[in-house]
Amino acid sequence: MSRIERPLAQGLSKVTGFALGPYQTAVIRIGFSATWLFFLLREFPHRHELYGPDGPWNWDMAQQLISSNHAFTALMWSDGRIWFEAVYALAMLSSALLMIGWHTRAMSVLFMIGVLSLQNRSIFIGDGGDNVIHLMSTYLVFIRCGQVWSLDARRAARARGEEAPDRVGPVLWWVLGLGLSAVTFMGELDAKWLVFFWGLWPAHGLWWLAVRHAPRGELRKLLDVVANMAHNAGLLVVMVEACLIYATAGWYKIQGSRWQDGTAVYYPLNLDYFSPWPALSELLSSHGIMVMLVTYGTVAVQVAFPFTLFNRRVKNVLLAAMIVEHAVIAVVLGLPFFSLAMIAADAVFLPTSFLRRLGGWAARARGGVVSRLPLSRVPLPRVRRADRFDRPAGEDAVPDQRAAGAGDGATGTSQRAAGTDEGVREGRNGDGNPGPEPTEQARVGFTP
Repeated sequence: MSRIERPLAQGLSKVTGFALGPYQTAVIRIGFSATWLFFLLREFPHRHELYGPDGPWNWDMAQQLISSNHAFTALMWSDGRIWFEAVYALAMLSSALLMIGWHTRAMSVLFMIGVLSLQNRSIFIGDGGDNVIHLMSTYLVFIRCGQVWSLDARRAARARGEEAPDRVGPVLWWVLGLGLSAVTFMGELDAKWLVFFWGLWPAHGLWWLAVRHAPRGELRKLLDVVANMAHNAGLLVVMVEACLIYATAGWYKIQGSRWQDGTAVYYPLNLDYFSPWPALSELLSSHGIMVMLVTYGTVAVQVAFPFTLFNRRVKNVLLAAMIVEHAVIAVVLGLPFFSLAMIAADAVFLPTSFLRRLGGWAARARGGVVSRLPLSRVPLPRVRRADRFDRPAGEDAVPDQRAAGAGDGATGTSQRAAGTDEGVREGRNGDGNPGPEPTEQARVGFTP
């Protein structure tokens, strides 16, 4: 092969043969679902005023807007209070189950339905963080975000060598199919949403048939290639979206006179609406040099970040600076959910080595807590090393366990992560050490 054909073939094989960035996609899954869940829990006493029948943006006004922009919201299917409570409860439940990684394929769709239903019902409620969650909830549907740090990955690892099929996945698939049929019969969905949902439902059914009856057949390999391509394309869109957010925010700031003279940060610090800690805000705004440095530094970091992705060290420094900045915004300006959403978006660029160490610290902390519980004194059977769920599983994770609507659970991945990973070169993982050999499942990618 020529110099051009060889790297092209290697790149095409990687894109079609691996679901890249397992740790990064797990973090954004946990981050966005947790942010939305905590927001819904905090606003639970005020849910009727925000999205329900008691809000200033009543049902008739929302219906007129939806009829013109054709946005999706299940809350327009009925104006009853019981229906609103059911949709709100579904949004919270799907967020919690997606966060822990229980049947992530089905939960990602329900999570998107919950986000779009509430946010499109009252479009004037929310901030930039809600817009980010709105977009990312759609992208998560196409991403295999349950490869690690999920109950799906744990179930797949524990099921190795066993033949007991997963019964929850098929039942969940049939229930969702019946619900979709009922909504279609009622005529509540536009043509584009009918195509979208009816495309997802049989696709997951076809996947279940392939992994249940022909786990090593050609159809299964073809479906893996298609799923890997959709996953990698979705991951790329998430990365581009995060870059666009910072680039557009930075360039718009440059055009503002307050950002040009270095005083822009001073004004929100002195607004009562953004001062949950008035003494702290007054202390920070009283130092003119610091205000100027923070103002210019914010613009510089946001404008420069998309251009630093090609330099690992500079990218990591600016990434840490942005995460710290959002943490400060959450405390000083009282915008916790906006900051959590942006930090979750930033997490797609975190290096794999750091995320694996973070997972190890979390596992040790959890083990320390569990060891102090009374039940931990009961002797348990020894667990195989393969039962760990902090690494992507290979094909031997018994694909029979993965039903349609079941989680992303983790077949067909490699320890190599996405282009966001800092040190993956020629079979090396993010720690700079040789990664494990790809499984047979990971070699199904198309090669010219």
